[in-house]
Amino acid sequence: MSRIGRLPVAIPAGVTVEVAENNVVTVKGPKGTLTRQFSNLITIEVNGNEIECKRHSEEKTNKQLHGTTRALIANMIEGVKDGFSKKLEIVGIGYRAQMQGNKLVMNIGYSHPVEVEIEEGVKVECPSATEITVSGISKERVGHVASVIRAWKKPEPYKGKGIKYSDEHIIRKEGKTAGKK
Repeated sequence: MSRIGRLPVAIPAGVTVEVAENNVVTVKGPKGTLTRQFSNLITIEVNGNEIECKRHSEEKTNKQLHGTTRALIANMIEGVKDGFSKKLEIVGIGYRAQMQGNKLVMNIGYSHPVEVEIEEGVKVECPSATEITVSGISKERVGHVASVIRAWKKPEPYKGKGIKYSDEHIIRKEGKTAGKK
């Protein structure tokens, strides 16, 4: 049995979970509402203040979906209760970012400013010119927006210039030493 899938998910106070037909799970909390449809190979049951996921058979696909379904439901509950956030740092001389309406405008070494359109349901803030904070209730959407922003200028290994996650460690290279004796 899946070690993660067999664990029940606790429903905290202030959060309601409803399971409709076709395994459509709706989670409502103080931060918002999330809805997602899951596979019919997994049975989702709400027992008091816990959610249990059970699989119908021991087939490989059912085993794969078991832990995934439980983890996605747990992330939905955590998202509507506390929310998720990712912090990005911009490293480089003259590199900066700022919000202009619903767009993130970044100067990151190109001949033109880069504009990134922010999707609905995700909030982006720039506390300083070299910091970007992406937050929202959906872990998947927050991670996607953060990766789209980072993809514009990934950190390079020599000076570390680019956009990186705040907890990311860049493995540095030494550089050229051929001219030195």
